[in-house]
Amino acid sequence: MYVCSCFGVTEQQVKDHAAAGACTPRQIASASKAGTDCGGCVRTIQAMLGRGACPRRELLDRKQTPATATAAAGSAEGIPEGLPEALPEAA
Repeated sequence: MYVCSCFGVTEQQVKDHAAAGACTPRQIASASKAGTDCGGCVRTIQAMLGRGACPRRELLDRKQTPATATAAAGSAEGIPEGLPEALPEAA
């Protein structure tokens, strides 16, 4: 069955792109052009993708753990590690 009649993208093609790692309608559009013309199929693609397991989404979730966010932000004072406590003022 066609999901995107503008570009002739089938339901199976969307499923294949999703299995290959496309987790969002935008990623499906990049892979197949589906949803880039009239946009009438975007909601159908969203429904097909659902909120199931997604390798890319899981990778992002792992990168955004609180420990990683704290380390990236620097020390508690807001000064990244390795920088002097105070910078000399310009004359």
